[in-house]
Amino acid sequence: MNAAAPELIADYACQIGENPLWHPLERKLYWCDIPVGRIFSYNSATRSHGQIYSGRTVGGFCFQAEGGLLLFQDRGTIARWRDDVYTELLAEIPAERNSRFNDVIADPAGRVFCGTMSTPENKGRLYRLDVDGSLHLVLEGIGCSNGMAFTQDHKSFFYTDSFAHEIYRFDYNEADGSITNPRVFVRFAEADGLPDGMTLDCKGHLWTALWDGGCIVRLAEDGNIVEKFSIPAPKTSSLTFGGDDLDQIYVTTAGGDQRHVDGEFAGALFRIFPGVRGVPEYFSRIAGSKIVLA
Repeated sequence: MNAAAPELIADYACQIGENPLWHPLERKLYWCDIPVGRIFSYNSATRSHGQIYSGRTVGGFCFQAEGGLLLFQDRGTIARWRDDVYTELLAEIPAERNSRFNDVIADPAGRVFCGTMSTPENKGRLYRLDVDGSLHLVLEGIGCSNGMAFTQDHKSFFYTDSFAHEIYRFDYNEADGSITNPRVFVRFAEADGLPDGMTLDCKGHLWTALWDGGCIVRLAEDGNIVEKFSIPAPKTSSLTFGGDDLDQIYVTTAGGDQRHVDGEFAGALFRIFPGVRGVPEYFSRIAGSKIVLA
């Protein structure tokens, strides 16, 4: 088999398969189906997979250092899920009652950056959840808050607005979690599709999935596409490095509810071996039993 050819790993016909995340201690991949509120896991050693959670909409999640998952849902709800126990930490964000979270990431200090979708009433936003449980509004006026990544030197933050077709680069201060000095890192043409989930490899190159582009791409430091890997589902939604050596990329897709339009593999999970290793993602370290909107 061609190492760079996509391999079908699991097919749950996800409406919006998203948030693939590799757990290095468990040696498992997790991902979700956003609107259906399902979370799945894949054990690469046994090649077994299954659904491990079912509930309300899950727009994104991260791994808590103490164990379990931190769930970011509709209405601005944030909850902890551990040992099959669901604990609500924040019932809602009033400004997000008609929206939902969309893509989240833990930062090097254990905070969580979490974005929301636009609605007819309001544009999307980006929040930062600090380790003390305080939730801070960081950005407003976003078309569709999406993929994020931190550089290995902890000095820069990449952030995606899918509807603007743009990925931005910010200066990042690890000490207080602030992001400043935004500039456009890359803008994609309409024909490319929408930039969606992202990650970084060990060479410092950014990778992004292109929704309606049916592919993932690797970007050079100047933003130019240097590699492209086709995925047999047009709504390619996100990606992450996984495996013991982080030498594999797992790719989620969407459209499982309309395969007559998006093809027979829409909504499935794929894997490729790109020939480069990734870097580990961070664990969240949110303490306490309550989150408060600052």
